[in-house]
Amino acid sequence: MMYVRRAEERGHAQLGWLDSHHSFSFGHYYDPRHMGFSVLRVINDDVVKAGAGFDTHGHRDMEIISYVLSGAIEHKDSMGNTHVVSAGEIQHMSAGTGITHSEYNHSQNDTLRFLQIWIRPQRKGLTPSYQQQAVVQNGALTPLVTPDGRAGSLRMNQNASLYRLQLAANERLILNNADRPSYLHLIEGQLSLDNGLHLAANDAVGVQEDELVVTAGSQGLSALWFDLPSAA
Repeated sequence: MMYVRRAEERGHAQLGWLDSHHSFSFGHYYDPRHMGFSVLRVINDDVVKAGAGFDTHGHRDMEIISYVLSGAIEHKDSMGNTHVVSAGEIQHMSAGTGITHSEYNHSQNDTLRFLQIWIRPQRKGLTPSYQQQAVVQNGALTPLVTPDGRAGSLRMNQNASLYRLQLAANERLILNNADRPSYLHLIEGQLSLDNGLHLAANDAVGVQEDELVVTAGSQGLSALWFDLPSAA
């Protein structure tokens, strides 16, 4: 069965300094139909006003990925890390036994937009860790975070992989997940699937043990593709 998540149907939180859209139940937004997909638990599309951000807060036993779309995040954590994560960079934390951190818009003038992604870990109680880097696109599909750090990707504590997908206008690609669940979150552009389904920016689709045959629209597309374990 295909799981379709339309952008306009996501949960929404407007806090003045933060405008956030939730693909899955999060915070005050709860919908039992949308609790995650396989081990993918959170995709929040966060827009943060200049100079504002998330005060120090804690996480435990969660793989946390931040993908910056525009602007830059100023990150500080209880492990002593102080970093700026800029647009195009990927940040990954294994929260493990527990970590506290803050995330602020690094700019006093421009807004920040990033995708906050949570993935449930394969093992709990690990030592917390932090990674960050820019990943250069290599072909249509480039690994960003994987279980084994292949092809220069960051490494996560889960049998799951996150890829950045970029296609030119009208380009077609088969996303074969070797009979595992997969989830495609469209960031920019439009796409169509062979079954006639059309997606626009910020829409998403998930499948269980089936491939996705994707054709980009006339402006091309940019997306994140998750290859996920069968047992959630």
